Amino acid sequence: MRGNRSKDTKPEVRLRKLLHAQGLRYRVSTSPVPGVRRTADVVFPRALVAVFVDGCYWHGCPAHYRPSTANSEFWANKIRRNRERDAETTKLLEEAGWRVIRAWEHEDPGKVANKVIELVRG
Repeated sequence: MRGNRSKDTKPEVRLRKLLHAQGLRYRVSTSPVPGVRRTADVVFPRALVAVFVDGCYWHGCPAHYRPSTANSEFWANKIRRNRERDAETTKLLEEAGWRVIRAWEHEDPGKVANKVIELVRG
């Protein structure tokens, strides 16, 4: 479990490099809303945009998630709780006026970066 990074994953770093190359500046792995113990991967405080790059396994990607065969009940509950927490986080942030982008780790970072740029600059 120690090898599973909570920040600076390869998909996050690829996305951040593209955003930085476009002149965008952001905060990394920070809580967008004070008092809410949830951390977004990339945060644009002025534009009120929070970006999450979700891992296919840990967040239950419909296209790539494959249930574990060992200790399957534990992992099924873990993934279900992660998805519930993700939905709650999105709801909390949107209620606080934030715009939330959720991307899967397998998505093209260029396309995700374009969505982010459009929201931040638009």
